[in-house]
Amino acid sequence: MSPPVAPPGWSRWLVPPAALSVHLSIGQAYAWSVFKPPLESALGLSGTQSALPFQLGIVMLGLSAAFGGTLVERNGPRWAMTVALVCFSSGFLLAALGAATEQYWLIVFGYGFVGGIGLGIGYISPVSTLIKWFPDRPGMATGIAIMGFGGGALIASPWSAQMLESFGSDSSGIALAFLVHGLSYAVFMTLGVLLVRVPRGEKPAPDGPSALTGPQVSARGAVRTPQFWCLWVVLCMNVTAGIGILEKAAPMITDFFAGTSTPVSVSAAAGFVALLSAANMAGRIGWSSTSDLIGRKNIYRVYLGVGAVMYALIALFGDSSKPLFILSALVILSFYGGGFATIPAYLKDLFGTYQVGAIHGRLLTAWSTAGVLGPLIVNWIADRQEEAGKHGASLYGLSFVIMIGLLVVGFVANELVRPVHARHHIPAPREEAVDVQRQQSESA
Repeated sequence: MSPPVAPPGWSRWLVPPAALSVHLSIGQAYAWSVFKPPLESALGLSGTQSALPFQLGIVMLGLSAAFGGTLVERNGPRWAMTVALVCFSSGFLLAALGAATEQYWLIVFGYGFVGGIGLGIGYISPVSTLIKWFPDRPGMATGIAIMGFGGGALIASPWSAQMLESFGSDSSGIALAFLVHGLSYAVFMTLGVLLVRVPRGEKPAPDGPSALTGPQVSARGAVRTPQFWCLWVVLCMNVTAGIGILEKAAPMITDFFAGTSTPVSVSAAAGFVALLSAANMAGRIGWSSTSDLIGRKNIYRVYLGVGAVMYALIALFGDSSKPLFILSALVILSFYGGGFATIPAYLKDLFGTYQVGAIHGRLLTAWSTAGVLGPLIVNWIADRQEEAGKHGASLYGLSFVIMIGLLVVGFVANELVRPVHARHHIPAPREEAVDVQRQQSESA
């Protein structure tokens, strides 16, 4: 499947909607916490067990993005979006079969493994193309698309909750909800497959600079630099801190205020998940656009430093003030989303656009690691605390302290980022042409 080249006069502003159709669909992953309580009740699972499909999905996201990044660069965005469509929708259909037959391993395999491959390929499918269409505003461009991944749960969370209410929260109701998700997202993602285009030549827009100006580093060369691994740590720590709240958002807010005069209902908890999704989405476009103005390193100082302060506020005062808990969580999730949307532009600044999609795919292994760490830290500690007879906010105190420490580690890693040494740069095409001409003239 050859990548479709934009015809003369094609507007670059048609590309972000194509990316959004894919990212809004695969962003459903952030609404997984809505399914956790019904699955635990219907199949007799613990909190740690019910998190497994989500965790495996994030692991496969990073692995498939890392191993498939070069294929995405080679085959183009239409091929990648098609692969994402098939895998993500098939994952839901397999999960529906697993729920209907009460075979939890099939839910894990379908949603986590097969669907996770769709997550990874779909996530990186438009990134390189968008940066080439918008070399003048890479933070904004990637923020628009990746905003969809954060905003997917804003649609999926209330939609899923409504379906579970209508179909029932038993295994058959969960199966029907999974089935509707799989079919609906297949149709929606098809829009992106049909609409996406790649730019013609190096200057995709008359008002933008060349997308291939400046130093360029190959994907193989990038992973050999300290800058890549510093950014790997930065992304891993930021994601771990955010995903720790997001994956357990609905039960967490319920636990925090269970013993108060204002307990949180199931519907209100689903609304909280939707709010977090909105903050996640807004952070992706807002903070990434801000990074075009103040720089990538400065914006990550905000994500990691202020994020640690927000976690401290929740740990100290969250159970005594519902507005403080909600506001702090929203800020953390906005930084979480902003970190995802800003990292492609950070990579572009350091390594150029030559293989930025493949480099981005390799970096997303940090997300795989964080996808295990975040839910594992929060769920495992909460389960152990509950076994010890604790309840409410005390289930999460230790895990929040750990998250603060991880954010500090990420802050230090960001401070260590420096420009990439010239020995890692590949020769520019124009420089190669000049060298060839010089050699020919000398031989003549």
